[in-house]
Amino acid sequence: MTPDEIETLFTREGGEFVFARWGRPLAPVVFGVEDQTLSVMKGAIEAVVTLAGHQMTETDPELGSNAMFFFFRDWQELLGIPDLDRLIPDLGPLVARLEDAGANQYRIFRFDEAGAIRAAFVFLRMDEHLSAVSAETLALSQVVQTILLWSDLAFRDRSLLAVLDDKTILRPDIAALIRAAYDPVLPSHARDASHALRLTARMERLQ
Repeated sequence: MTPDEIETLFTREGGEFVFARWGRPLAPVVFGVEDQTLSVMKGAIEAVVTLAGHQMTETDPELGSNAMFFFFRDWQELLGIPDLDRLIPDLGPLVARLEDAGANQYRIFRFDEAGAIRAAFVFLRMDEHLSAVSAETLALSQVVQTILLWSDLAFRDRSLLAVLDDKTILRPDIAALIRAAYDPVLPSHARDASHALRLTARMERLQ
């Protein structure tokens, strides 16, 4: 993966380069799934966090749970979740916008004083498209998109997953990038595109 390719993955539609990784252990919780799917989600979270060399915890001292995954059928269901409007400002207008856009997923990140990720809220409306995806594929895809602050355009033209021997896996180049992104020598937040050069160097060193 070239520096330009890495830079693209963290450059937002408006042209701004923003890189951020988690600055605290993940304390995940999953809502709206059956026990079998819950175990798949937990397995994906553990696998990606291990890949990154990061940590998990039972409880975040500030939020309790800091990585929340919501599965539902209709955006209106979010309005009935107790206290969610306290975590998500302007929840009503947000739901209206997502309904109008026909969206089936949305992610919100919160950051600490250093710019590192301190919380993530992932909303998945299980329409016919997401319902057609296997639980393993959906779980892996969503967790990977939550472990770093990717560009809103990052995976629009190319999936972050690949197929090997009829099994869906994380693309090796994306896996290597995640490992490099969590190298302790690198900062947890960067807004200068030159950070892509540092990520490239760490990838090469780790290979």
